[in-house]
Amino acid sequence: MGTTGGCLCGAVRYELGAEPGMPMICHCKNCQRQAGTAFSTIVGVPESAIKVTGTVKSYQDKGDLTGKSVRREFCGECGSPLFSHVKVAPGMVWIKAGTLDDTSDFVPAVQIWGKSKQCWLDLGDIPILDTAPDAG
Repeated sequence: MGTTGGCLCGAVRYELGAEPGMPMICHCKNCQRQAGTAFSTIVGVPESAIKVTGTVKSYQDKGDLTGKSVRREFCGECGSPLFSHVKVAPGMVWIKAGTLDDTSDFVPAVQIWGKSKQCWLDLGDIPILDTAPDAG
């Protein structure tokens, strides 16, 4: 079995046919609002590598600088945020790392949207970018 995960109530489950990559922390204001905390932890996989069972609901959001589409998907039963599809990264799905069944391999490689980072937060030596790599 590959990497698996799901929402808090178990109504939505997923299995990955590829190892998740690009582990990062996002400090953008919209991720803070969606997560209800200071940042979001995410990993990326090709959309073709994820099999989802259960029904997700979605919210159409916009990126901070680009204004381009960000589709945020969550469980309609428990509200757990699960996936994001970002127009500036076509063909990728960004998975909320906390929804992985096994998070022991999650080590963030970079922090993005540092310009929105909470001033009281210090995550040590993890490199930090002011925005996203291709956001301008």
